Amino acid sequence: MTFRKLAGKLVAATHNRGKLAELHELLAPHGLDVVGAGELGLPEPEETGDTFIANALIKARSAAEGSRLPALSDDSGLCVEALGGAPGIYSARWAGESKDFAAAMTRIKSEIGAGARRAHFVSALAVAWPNGESRTFEGKVFGDLTFPTRGAQGFGYDPCFTPDGHDRTFGEMSAEEKHGIPADGSQALSHRARAFQMLAAALLQQD
Repeated sequence: MTFRKLAGKLVAATHNRGKLAELHELLAPHGLDVVGAGELGLPEPEETGDTFIANALIKARSAAEGSRLPALSDDSGLCVEALGGAPGIYSARWAGESKDFAAAMTRIKSEIGAGARRAHFVSALAVAWPNGESRTFEGKVFGDLTFPTRGAQGFGYDPCFTPDGHDRTFGEMSAEEKHGIPADGSQALSHRARAFQMLAAALLQQD
């Protein structure tokens, strides 16, 4: 089975509005009918994995089983070198039940103190089919933490991260600049777009 041959709806296995919007934008050029897990009333499974890929698979498989449709999930986070890779897979949990990422970024700033500010974002994408098949892809982007934070675009930790080779944070970049797929085939900027490029090459290209 290939992604190109699928018909009907594809479930985006996320209840995060910002992440759902990015997945919609990435998938739109491929003519897929994308519906969010929340719109189908699917529950959020407990993320018990110890890696981004493991958690992405948990979410994709849960959505595929619950909807009986192919499902795409993303598990992503910010890894700070001075914190031993934290918050990492716990990035959303650092923001708490209220999803207060401003507080999470303040915590990072407090915990690193005068330490090195190198960090990277990771995005693991998982595609699962109702028959049990699955595929995974992982993208990364490296850069530096930026404090005070800047920008109100994007979501999550975007305002505190400046990717290598740029002088603006993800929070200051447009959606197209951040995760648009270059027409010339060069590498995309964001971690999620880079993972999606791998997914597209494997599952969305025509034979």
